[in-house]
Amino acid sequence: MNEPTLNPELGVRPPRPAAVLELLKPITWFPPMWAFACGVIAAGVPLEGQWWLLAVGVILAGPLACGNSQAINDWFDRHVDAINEPGRPIPSGRVGGRWGLYIAIITSLLTLAVASFLGPWVLAATTLGVLLAWAYSAPPIRLKRNGWWGNTAVGFSYEGLAWVTGTALMLGGAMPGWQSVTLAVLYSIGAHGIMTLNDFKSVEGDRRMGLRSLPVQLGVTRAAQLACWVMALPQVVVIGLLVAWDQPWHAAGVAAVLAAQVALMFRLLQRPRELAPWYNATGVTLYVTGMMISAWALHVAAT
Repeated sequence: MNEPTLNPELGVRPPRPAAVLELLKPITWFPPMWAFACGVIAAGVPLEGQWWLLAVGVILAGPLACGNSQAINDWFDRHVDAINEPGRPIPSGRVGGRWGLYIAIITSLLTLAVASFLGPWVLAATTLGVLLAWAYSAPPIRLKRNGWWGNTAVGFSYEGLAWVTGTALMLGGAMPGWQSVTLAVLYSIGAHGIMTLNDFKSVEGDRRMGLRSLPVQLGVTRAAQLACWVMALPQVVVIGLLVAWDQPWHAAGVAAVLAAQVALMFRLLQRPRELAPWYNATGVTLYVTGMMISAWALHVAAT
């Protein structure tokens, strides 16, 4: 298989700050930052006098950890991106030479350095997230070669680990309680479906480069159906748990946003490839709203 030729326009000159920022993809920072905020709320600890911790944690979850994962992914995906999205910083040559790799390494070390000051559980969760980011994109592991494993790694990194980090930080570095961890795991499983929808935009390039995303393995229609089930079922479990934890109003709130998601899913399944971006802007917003409602349920229970 012949790899596409990348634009060598800038050679090894340092990239411009705007190109580096684009490489770190600020638009992708929201999910882990939101999950981190959910973890903060779920801890049930007042924020008075600890706003600086919240600010540092948000920076850790978004610009550092998530930005790092994007840099790693773009470096090891540069040949796929030359097919799917040739305007990205690396294939376009705006981040030339091996600067993409250097940025990935530097941001990994910076992420771990910041986490080391925030307690052992924060460092442990962050270290696992960084390792998963490299395992997801880099050979020989390259989890993204198979959508089942790759989507699982991203879902747990962006949702579960970020949630656990937020809770651990507010608890002074202590291990979060089992209820918080359970919700984090459930919403991480649901995020597997979100990741599947994100793969619809790159089916041709993935197929040509041997990446077995779920749309490539199952076809777009079956992959969309699977994504809907994977997103919905964990939320059903969350509703049941909130009822069992004597939080009926919060359970009703999650049920309401799930019902709205199901209505949108019926439309998504009519034209999944075309409507996946639309669903990401609507259904996923409802999904993360349910995350926050669940986090507030634990907050109320703790106070």
